[in-house]
Amino acid sequence: MKLNLKNSIFFIGILGLFSGFGSTAEFSRKIIIENTLPFDRTAEIISIDLHKNKVFALVKNYEDLLVKDEKGNLLVTQLIDLNLDGRPDELLFQATVVALSKTVYTVFTDADAAKNRPAPALTTYARFVPERIDDFAWENDKVAFRTYGPEAQRLVDEKKAGGTLSSGIDIWLKKVNYPIIDSWYAKNSTASGYYHIDHGEGYDPYHVGYSRGNGGTGIWEKDSLYTSKNFQKYKVIAKGPLRAVFELEYPEWSRYGVTETKRISLDLGSNFSKFENSISAAVKIPNYTLGITLHQEKGTVLIDAKKGIFRHWEPIDDSFVGEGILIDPKAVTKAFDYRTKAADQSQILIVTNPVNNILIYYAGFAWLKSGQVKSAEEWDALLEKQSKIIQNPLKVKL
Repeated sequence: MKLNLKNSIFFIGILGLFSGFGSTAEFSRKIIIENTLPFDRTAEIISIDLHKNKVFALVKNYEDLLVKDEKGNLLVTQLIDLNLDGRPDELLFQATVVALSKTVYTVFTDADAAKNRPAPALTTYARFVPERIDDFAWENDKVAFRTYGPEAQRLVDEKKAGGTLSSGIDIWLKKVNYPIIDSWYAKNSTASGYYHIDHGEGYDPYHVGYSRGNGGTGIWEKDSLYTSKNFQKYKVIAKGPLRAVFELEYPEWSRYGVTETKRISLDLGSNFSKFENSISAAVKIPNYTLGITLHQEKGTVLIDAKKGIFRHWEPIDDSFVGEGILIDPKAVTKAFDYRTKAADQSQILIVTNPVNNILIYYAGFAWLKSGQVKSAEEWDALLEKQSKIIQNPLKVKL
């Protein structure tokens, strides 16, 4: 059979077309993201469900997925395996959409994705910290948090030195956008109390004690707040760079036989940790409650249950810190500013009504010296904006 040049080119093209079927190199889809709010949404984390969106069944290897913006710039991405079964469940990237508009991104496969994917300039981070007894700490480019584990509880229970008995949430004040957890703990191991002193990056002056710190939970009953002890188990699901996710398990506490599993996540660029608390009990529990400590009652309090915004602005050393909790107003039964002479018990208390034994809320803060806010008014404005963002997520369509 004799083929001329024109027929040869056509035949080669047909072969190329069929050889591409089933190849991940052929996968490409547009992602339309809509902002329905009257202000810009900048570098927000977008989560694409790889199983709910059936089109991703065409992708043989999720590690080959990349995302680019309208100008063709490749973005930092992150795959998350939420149930730790070895198969990614979500694809994350950051999107920016101006007010009341839509922006198009493209998700596609690239055989050289590992080489072409841009390296992250900033990151989230979370880990168990056995070298400081057994803290669990997490951070991003703006904020850092920690809470306390079973060994710290055992030391207190056995009346030994060095322990901490608290299920409250501690906050670490950062001036820098790079990770500090590993560095501060390492330096604290050779110079005890290192991270309680500001060496230029920030420090931990925040006292939690038996309080709820910034976002801890309890049961409010007969003018008393009953709380769990320390977490007993942890599970790290993702460290970053765009989102840290982990779980803390709290064993049975109170006469109601309450157990809690708190799935906590922190996005890059956010001042707020997201809490998804799964609660179970032997009998129905009353008044599942969130709290923010008021320390020595030197700060100012704002309670707006109709908007689900709860704020504390307080002096700490030579500066100020704003703490806050954001929650769906429908989940709030009542909230009040509780003052008492009992140590660590003056707090903003938010009594909630979990839906199907799950409560979702956000707890976070801003430090004046971080430069993120300059006044209580700016902290209030940040809380208002974040509340609107939470209640009006970006609309995503493939």
